[in-house]
Amino acid sequence: MKRVVSCRAKSRNLHLTLFAVVLAATPIQAQRATTFTHADTLRGALGPARTWWDVTYYDLDVRINPKDSTVRGTTGITYVVTAASRDLQIDLQVPMEIDSVLQSGQKLGMRRDGNAFFVTPSGAQSVGQRHTALVYFHGKPRAAQNAPWDGGFVWQRDSLGNAWIATAVQGLGASAWWPNKDTQADEPDSQRVAITLPSEITDVSNGRLRGIRPHADGTTTWDWFVAQPINNYDISVNAAKFAHLSDVFDGEAGQLTLDFFPLAYHATVAKKQLPQVPAMLRCFEKWFGPYPWYEDGYKLVETPHLGMEHQSAVAYGNHWSNGYLGRDLSATGWGMLWDFIIVHESAHEWWGNSLTSKDVADTWIHESFANYAENLFTECEHGKQAGASYVIGTRKLIRNDIPILGHFGVQNEGSGDVYYKGGNMLHTIRQVINDDEKWRNVLRGLQSTFRHQTVTGEQVRQYMSAQAGIDLGPVL
Repeated sequence: MKRVVSCRAKSRNLHLTLFAVVLAATPIQAQRATTFTHADTLRGALGPARTWWDVTYYDLDVRINPKDSTVRGTTGITYVVTAASRDLQIDLQVPMEIDSVLQSGQKLGMRRDGNAFFVTPSGAQSVGQRHTALVYFHGKPRAAQNAPWDGGFVWQRDSLGNAWIATAVQGLGASAWWPNKDTQADEPDSQRVAITLPSEITDVSNGRLRGIRPHADGTTTWDWFVAQPINNYDISVNAAKFAHLSDVFDGEAGQLTLDFFPLAYHATVAKKQLPQVPAMLRCFEKWFGPYPWYEDGYKLVETPHLGMEHQSAVAYGNHWSNGYLGRDLSATGWGMLWDFIIVHESAHEWWGNSLTSKDVADTWIHESFANYAENLFTECEHGKQAGASYVIGTRKLIRNDIPILGHFGVQNEGSGDVYYKGGNMLHTIRQVINDDEKWRNVLRGLQSTFRHQTVTGEQVRQYMSAQAGIDLGPVL
């Protein structure tokens, strides 16, 4: 697609280029030579064993044993054949094990290659046909040491000694604990998430609760269903002794259910923080369009880690207080007037969950827009100048260390500058466009055009340039 460049836009490109130079003014460290392995390629690339089938549904049923930190379960992987068939690549990371894979009542042959299993389908796999592979698995998944940055299962206890369990696997991958096609490029249309745990704790996962089944052995199954497309890494376990608070938000697409799950003894303090949620939703619907998951609802769940954008079940660990763990990342004072995790992680419902990068090398699509959303929320609450002051204040955190874009096809993210440099890039593009209604239409247009889709950075760049009438190539 040819970028649209008006005469007016050409004169603006100087400002865009100068901004890029200013942000890069700090001496850039030479990027270390990076060696990628066969395992990185299997994890990050769309190889032949991934491209001939399109996942349409996951049926995940998992039993979790907190006593020995193990999990056991099944994943039903339903897919449509889109090309001549080969082996199926099903991902599950060491030390987890696949016990067997069944299809049409037959046990399938398989071989393991590190964190990937290559499974030979049964019978003809003709283009257009729909098939299901039932995967039995078990193991002791990787325990997170510093979630959410160091991913895996979080096994903790609350201050009263009750079990408090969560998953946080962005970057590490959903295959750290359940078998799937572990790539952001292929999302199911819907998914079941059934979690069985000791009955004294409650599980809150994604989507809507469809049933609660107690068992004679002292466990209970919590049966959740996600009716819309979802990233693999967003599928989450959140288990604790929770309180349940609820509300309804009258939004652009109708009534949106709001459900909040603080630890039971945090219910009172949580109530004081929760009015920020409808304020956030109102602001983001204005700038980005309707919340993307009305059918699955909005949930905020307290976790033993800081937070994560788990779709329709946002993970929250900011201690029910404003700022970022009590700090203002902008050092302007504006960041202490709202709860960072509520705002930033909820922004990912639009940027990261609805509009998802096909490759993690394009993580800027998620994090630059979510960072910029902090600016917009500050503006919605305190005015345009406050929003600008906040985002400009975060520039001191820009490192200019390595490129923002990662290496493609090897599960490699770029610099952490996707946050502050990316947010400031978007703020500057707004100034160059110099038409707030047009800028709002660009943001809302991205969301409506690519709603519930996986995209590349180039698609986003081309769309923004075309809608703005400006060649944004020097920056984007």
